[in-house]
Amino acid sequence: MNHMSKISHSVLRRWQNSNSRLTSDDFILPLFISEDEDSKEPIPSMPDMLRIGVNELYEYILPLSKIGLKSVLLFGVLNSDCSKDETGAPADDQVGPVVKAIILLKEQFPQLLICCDVCLCEYTSHGHCGILNSDGTINNAASIQRISEVACTYAKAGAHVVAPSDMMDNRIGAIKTALKLMGDNKTCIMSYSSKFSSSMYGPFRDACKSGPQFGDRKTYQLPLGSSQLGQLTTERDIEEGADIVMVKPGMFYLDVVNAIKSRHPNHLLAVYQVSGDYVMVHDYATKSGNFKSIVCESLFSMKRAGADVIISYFTPVVLKWLHENGGILTP
Repeated sequence: MNHMSKISHSVLRRWQNSNSRLTSDDFILPLFISEDEDSKEPIPSMPDMLRIGVNELYEYILPLSKIGLKSVLLFGVLNSDCSKDETGAPADDQVGPVVKAIILLKEQFPQLLICCDVCLCEYTSHGHCGILNSDGTINNAASIQRISEVACTYAKAGAHVVAPSDMMDNRIGAIKTALKLMGDNKTCIMSYSSKFSSSMYGPFRDACKSGPQFGDRKTYQLPLGSSQLGQLTTERDIEEGADIVMVKPGMFYLDVVNAIKSRHPNHLLAVYQVSGDYVMVHDYATKSGNFKSIVCESLFSMKRAGADVIISYFTPVVLKWLHENGGILTP
């Protein structure tokens, strides 16, 4: 077991000391990095969220860093489908949006923990998360090889954390081996280990332009009723070397969060408050006139269930509340 990748950054070390309060250390902000370097484009289906280009990134992150932003999760967004292909070639383009964002953020915000989502759906012509056979089914071996290549590219560019979200079998072991072969024992792997085939991803797919062009993802994402399978895939990923595991979506799957944390109390567990969760809570919280209390309750529920880390689009406003409240929010 390689423990150093679990504590190779100050934020990772503080996560190992997680508790039930909300602090700025608990949050990862997802960012949609546009291929258009000057973009600052609102996302209609996700209030207050942007597709942002690297030339706008510094000005966007700077005020957040001053009030406690500790970590980001990067997703690339292409302007058109023209450069997409069957293998997701643009995913690890050295001059693509994610690699450029890693380099800029590492230089301008050296204390920021940089996480990168590793998947192919944003970059494939068919919109699926892996490489396909001729009959449209997943080619698992080719997929995990490609996912490993993308993860290594992000690690070489300076990412602290690579986060495979594709749900291919055995991709954690493949990434771990690939990192080891290039002499990397510091890059942390945050696995989307229990990712369910949910109806709550729609706004995200709008934001990333990553919806499947045919069929669905039910043959590789988990059935929504199967807590047991979520626990099994998590155990597999831990055995293969995942430093952090994750449940996605968060709010409708807190039973899975609790079951995994109970079974693996010494392993860091992230929960993704996905785009559908975000839009649903944002809409009701706005209409209720009790925005802060409702948003915080949704986040406390995840901590209470066992989350050590929360990936949330509410991160900017929560950082503001934390800054105004002495750095801690409690129920």
